[in-house]
Amino acid sequence: MLLQGRVAIVTGSGGGLGRAHALYLAGQGAKVIVNDLAQAAADSVAAEITAAGGEAIAIAASVTDEAAIASLVDQTMDRWGRIDILINNAGILRDKSFAKMTLDDFRLVLDVHVMGAVICTKAVWDIMREQRYGRIVMTTSSSGLYGNFGQANYAAAKMGVVGLMQTLAIEGEKYNIRVNALAPSAATQMTRDVLSNASLDLLDPSRVSPALLPLVRDEAPSRAIVCAGAGHFARAEITLSQGRFIGAANDAGEQAIAQWDGISDRTGDFVPAYGFFQAEREVLSAGLTSAEEVMAK
Repeated sequence: MLLQGRVAIVTGSGGGLGRAHALYLAGQGAKVIVNDLAQAAADSVAAEITAAGGEAIAIAASVTDEAAIASLVDQTMDRWGRIDILINNAGILRDKSFAKMTLDDFRLVLDVHVMGAVICTKAVWDIMREQRYGRIVMTTSSSGLYGNFGQANYAAAKMGVVGLMQTLAIEGEKYNIRVNALAPSAATQMTRDVLSNASLDLLDPSRVSPALLPLVRDEAPSRAIVCAGAGHFARAEITLSQGRFIGAANDAGEQAIAQWDGISDRTGDFVPAYGFFQAEREVLSAGLTSAEEVMAK
């Protein structure tokens, strides 16, 4: 068991994908904090874990409630003295076409998915820094990575947590905090109405959860986006093309149109190591001769 003795918080784990995650991590030896809005749901999953010989506690809390999450973290530290793994899984759907979507529904989805992940991660961040160990997984979605009709709010939120993951991975590197993202495809309460019965059978949440193991083990990568469903696993990347230098002449816009195929050519595309790399490459392309010239002295 690769997670023997590790302590893991799984948000939104009273059912569906979160429940599968909690059971899987416990099966790998982790001590699990089962979090859900409903105490009864959290209790049920914690009971499953303990009945199977694992260790778990159930704590009801909204991921958007800072005080409740702080209390959850305090209870975890009182019980086990450390927090090694955080799975930011809690989420909701409010699907409608953008034309029919209210701003309240947009804000609510952003609040739960993005601010919920921020609040939970912030609550454990200093602990992980001090113990110089942490494994954090954000839950993204193919809707955020590629778009999906009727999910503008959800897609914006799920791409938002990718940006959060990218930056926290950079900031956490020297503290041995690895931050990654999981894009699951699973039959859950949120997807049951849109998938066929055959798909639902194949997309059992338990077939997603094994994708967590490479992301939370001691030798975990950082800044990985793993897509998982029906037992299939893949990596998604946000890449930058080689592009073209056009310059700043009056016809730069027209030149961009003329050279659009070259700008879009994915041959030799790559994953930048950090966000400022884009600007660094652009000014070097425009005439600076070394990386040292890019930054202020």
